Order: sequence, then C-alpha cells, then structure tokens
Amino acid sequence: MKRSWPLAAFAFLFCSACAVGPKYQRPTAVAPPALKELAGNDQWKMATPSDELMKGKWWETFGFAELNRLEEMINIDNQNVKAAEAQFRQARALMQGNRANYYPTIGSAPAITQTDSGKHAGRLGGTSQTFSLPATVSWEPDLWGRVRLSVESATASAQVSAADLENVRLSAQATLAADYFILVANDMQQAILQNTIAAYQRNLQLTVNRYNGGVASKSDVTLAQTSLAGAQAQSTELRIARATNEHAIAVLVGKTPTEFSIPVAKIEGPPPPIPVAVPSLLLERRPDIAAAERQVAVANANIGLQQTAFYPTLTLAATPGLLSTSLANLVTWGSRVWSAGPSVSQTLFDFGRRSAIVQGAEATYDQTVAAYRQTVLAAFQEVEDDLASLRYLAEEAVQQQAAVVAAEQALDLELARYRAGTDSYLNVITTQTIALSDEQASVSILQRRMLAAVDLVKALGGGWDASTLPTGDQMRSAGMGNPENTRAVAQPVNR
Repeated sequence: MKRSWPLAAFAFLFCSACAVGPKYQRPTAVAPPALKELAGNDQWKMATPSDELMKGKWWETFGFAELNRLEEMINIDNQNVKAAEAQFRQARALMQGNRANYYPTIGSAPAITQTDSGKHAGRLGGTSQTFSLPATVSWEPDLWGRVRLSVESATASAQVSAADLENVRLSAQATLAADYFILVANDMQQAILQNTIAAYQRNLQLTVNRYNGGVASKSDVTLAQTSLAGAQAQSTELRIARATNEHAIAVLVGKTPTEFSIPVAKIEGPPPPIPVAVPSLLLERRPDIAAAERQVAVANANIGLQQTAFYPTLTLAATPGLLSTSLANLVTWGSRVWSAGPSVSQTLFDFGRRSAIVQGAEATYDQTVAAYRQTVLAAFQEVEDDLASLRYLAEEAVQQQAAVVAAEQALDLELARYRAGTDSYLNVITTQTIALSDEQASVSILQRRMLAAVDLVKALGGGWDASTLPTGDQMRSAGMGNPENTRAVAQPVNR
C-alpha cells in the first residue's frame, strides 16, 4: 500500500490526454469578392500582388517633410501609445505568470526553536534547541488542460493588447495627419484671405478717391469698408483655429503648446493614390479586427477553463528537510526527515453552479463572435465610405475649380465696369464675395480629399498586418521576436 499512491499519480498523468475544452476555430466573417466603389472606377485599383500594398511609414506617401518629422514623434512621446504599451506588458506578464503553473512550487522555511520546559519538569526539564531546514514542493499536474487553457487565454489576451497597441498607434498617427492637413488648409485659407484683404484695401482706396472726386457715392465707400472689415474678421477667426490645431498636434506628439510650433505650409496637389487590398486581405490588415478575433480566442479558451471545474484536482506534495537538536549535526544523513503524498479534491454537488458558469462562458463566446463580425462589417463600410468620398470629391474639385475661374473672370469684368462708371460698387462687392467663397470652397474640398485619403489609409490598417502579432514564444523571449514587427511593444516606458 505504501507504493500505491505513485501508481495512482501516474494513472492521473496519463489521463492528461483527455484534456477538455472546445478546439478553437476562427469564426467566419463575410468578405465581399470586390469593393463596390472600385467597380468601374479608374482612379482606384486593387493592389495585386500584396507587395504593392502600403507598408510601414504610410504618411511619407503624402510627401510632407514636417508631417514625417511629427509622425516619428508619436512612437516616442505620445502618452496614449505609452499607456497602451504598458497595458501590453502587463498582459504579457500575466501570460508568463500563468505559464509558470506548469512547474512545481518550491519553498523553504528554516527555523531555530528554543524550548524551556521549566525546572519542575523532572528529567525532561531544562532548555533545548531544535534546528530545522525544511523544503516544500507542491505540483498540480495539468490533468485536464487547466493550465494549458489558462495559458492559451492569457496568450490570446496579450495578443489582444498587442493589437490594441497597434490600433492606438494607428489612430494617433491618422489623427496627427488629419490635424496637420487641417492646419495646412487653414494656412491656405489664410493666404486667400490675405490676398482678398489686399484687394479690398485697394478697392477701398479706389472708392475713396472716386468719392472725393464726386464720382462715387458715400454708400460705395461704406460697402468697401464693410467688405474689408469682414475679411479681416475671418482672418482673425482662422488664426484662432490654427492655434487650436497646433496645440492639439503638440499634445499628440507629447509636447506642451508653449514649446511647439509648425511652420506655414501649402498642399500642392491632390492626395496620392492609395493601394487598396482585396477584401479578404482586409481581415488581416486591421489591428481592431485582429483584436476582436483574439478576443474570440480568449472566450473559447475560457469555456474549456470553466469546464475543467467538473474534474478532480490532483496535487503532489513533498516536504523533505533536515532536523536536529545540534547545529553541528544538522547537515548530516541522520538528520534527514521527509513526508510526501498526493491529494485529490473534487466538488461533488454545487446544485448547478458550475453548469451556469460554463453557460455564461459560452454566451460570452457568442457575444465576442458577434462583436468580431460587426467589426468586420464596420471595416468594409469605412473603406467603401472613404473610396466614395475620394471619388466624388475628385469630381467636385474639378467643378469647383471651374467656378473659381469663372468668378475671377466675372470680378475682373465688374471692376472694369466700375472704373468706367458703368456699374455700381454693389455689383463689385457681390462678385468679390462670390469669388472669395469659391476659392475658399476649393481649398475646403482639397482639405476633405486629404482627410478622406488619411481615413482610407486608417481603414486599410495603415500597412499593419496580423502576422506581426507577437506569438507566445516571442512574448516569452527577452527580445520579443523581430523588433521591427513589435516596434515599441517590448520596450518599457522611460521614467
């Protein structure tokens, strides 16, 4: 009977092949064979092969040196990225902690005990000392996959955090690019207003001269003054908007607005063409989709983890050590003591508690599958929306440019008629207002095109790919695998 417990332990170990839990399969998601907005559109082409897809520093495609400089600061100083990176390291540490459960726990509690039995205890009386150097070893074999499932869940959770980090990074990069193009478009609007203000000042001087010569009326002078003051007020409003945008960009790159400034710039042309992945590849190129899919894996592992509660738990424990009343004899063969044995625990009746927990885990799994599919649907909507915006804004830009040219011609004619005395200044003001509005609308359309291009890059994943998610082996290693893939993921925040 003394040797029966090792046999029982080995029998339990062989049963570990009967690990419980559903096998994980990635949930299906509907991916259309082609994007609707690409059909019959010569502006956007499907990127085949995938080598043509955008990768890495996607913002460099736009050709703005200042934007490139600012984007490089996101990884270094953006506080949201740093917080997401810290959350990833926390999830990775949790995974490593769960993996440690594969191995036994070893401890020790050395002690020196001095006992005084009192002088009336007869021959047993007096003072004695006991020296002990015990060790404790306990191990719970992974009979039903409880440890394996906890490691799978923690690994998938760490991958969720890694994908969330990339999503935060991409969001910050896209927000920075959008804010930058809004600021540059603001500068272009300011340039238009400055030219208009200069023209209004010349027209005001012309009107004053004509009024002093008795050719123009006082109302013409008043109209000229009103137009000039209105344009100056718009210019002041633009300066407020520029300062606000500049401050927002400063915070994005981790700087205080006081120490930060952006030089005046100009958008020279329309946004560059953005290579579009085939719909099936989109599922692999968005970090939010990857995070949602890994959440499904977490939920799947948790179902199995809850199912293991129906099975017994085996614990193997041993307590070897040394015990002696003399310190000199402590480390000798005769001082050895030990105890060892297995223990099994099993819940017999819980009146449906475990079943309810498993049902809840299954419901959570269904919820994460639905969330994953909804994320996929939203991703395709964003891509289609941005493609549609770019397509129609390109057409609108051509139409608006024609309106600008016509308004400039009409303004030249009205000024000539006014100088010749054949028309009133009211017509000049009306035409000037139309010309200014058309020029401002043209810049506004260009700004919207740039923002739509940035949104499209973001909707396509910004060049990211799910294959760059760190594996369990990479997360256990010191270097976290390929540094180019994981970037700042494995680097602690500078304090």
